[in-house]
Amino acid sequence: MMNETSTKLLIVDDLPENLRALNALIRESDRSVYQASSGEEALALLLEHDFALAILDVQMPEMDGFELAQLMRGTEKTRHIPIVFVTAAGKEMNFSFQGYESGAVDFLHKPLDINAVQSKVNVFVALHQQRSETRRQVQALEHSRQQQEALLKELRATQAELQRSLRLRDEFMSMVAHELRTPLNTLFLETQMRTVNLERGNLAAFDPDKLGKMVARDGRQIRSMVRLIDDMLDVSRITSGKLSIRREAVDLTCLVRRVADDLGPYAAATGSVLEVMAFEPIHGFWDAFRVEQIVVNLISNAVRYGQGQPVEISLAHTQNSAVIEVRDHGIGINARDQERIFDAFERVMHQDRTGGLGLGLFITKQLVDAHGGAITLQSQPGNGALFSVTLPLAGS
Repeated sequence: MMNETSTKLLIVDDLPENLRALNALIRESDRSVYQASSGEEALALLLEHDFALAILDVQMPEMDGFELAQLMRGTEKTRHIPIVFVTAAGKEMNFSFQGYESGAVDFLHKPLDINAVQSKVNVFVALHQQRSETRRQVQALEHSRQQQEALLKELRATQAELQRSLRLRDEFMSMVAHELRTPLNTLFLETQMRTVNLERGNLAAFDPDKLGKMVARDGRQIRSMVRLIDDMLDVSRITSGKLSIRREAVDLTCLVRRVADDLGPYAAATGSVLEVMAFEPIHGFWDAFRVEQIVVNLISNAVRYGQGQPVEISLAHTQNSAVIEVRDHGIGINARDQERIFDAFERVMHQDRTGGLGLGLFITKQLVDAHGGAITLQSQPGNGALFSVTLPLAGS
């Protein structure tokens, strides 16, 4: 049985007894000897296999060894195969010259010298094995080079991502400090004013009407800080894979209307109004607290970038899903920014002065994904934005 990994040799002779004799001379355990009794049969084998050496009988009918050699030299696949001619003719110079012109590298004359035949074949087999090993090493080096290039590319990408992470960390810390400083400064100033009034005995500053306003202001500042801390905790849970969803029966219509009522004053402060279009109960199994976060984030985002225009919140449902849509008529989002808007710490504008850490939409998408839902965005600069959230009614 031929071994495809061994060195292949081709012998061509029209006489079977010559083939058997030559085969016996050159066969070794690390070689596969292929036999052909005509030029046509030899060409078929040459096109199929990679031979280390072709030993051709010169005097064959129809196509002699010289003609076969010329055809081999005219074909790219067989052009570089060494050819040794075997002939019973004498050693006349003109005969040898014709053989070398046909592409021969050597001649063997009958009757064959066993030692000479084996020695010549051993040389060509060794050369072929050396070339194969060199080719294998070159391929291995090329493969190694490609691996190194891929690794270098990966390292560069990792370095770029690390630099981006460091930049985001610095920006994040700066934003957190800024966002916390605003409510803390307000609370600190309020505390100083109250302390001064108490030291001066000015109790009129604490009459029920003024005290109620103080408490309301304190509540707003505290809620701002709590919301900021909650956002950071949610990001930590998301990145560590510890975000949990606790499903329960929820009336989505009631939930959305309650959130819109709570955010109504916030929208009114920007000159906007919230328009809720939800006319029938929509029941499903969701985490009510997380779904409320989704709705709050979408409405807050719409109010923040809506330029004082109305914000429309609509609900619909299919057989298996509920759909929440929040549309604003503000600045809109270009196509390039739409690709990154759901990433952490990304905001609509690079110089965003509307407040926030750029976590709202990131957290929203993660919460939607955790419910087995989907969120999409349709927007054009100057034409507002439409966020659509689809939540399976029965959950995952």
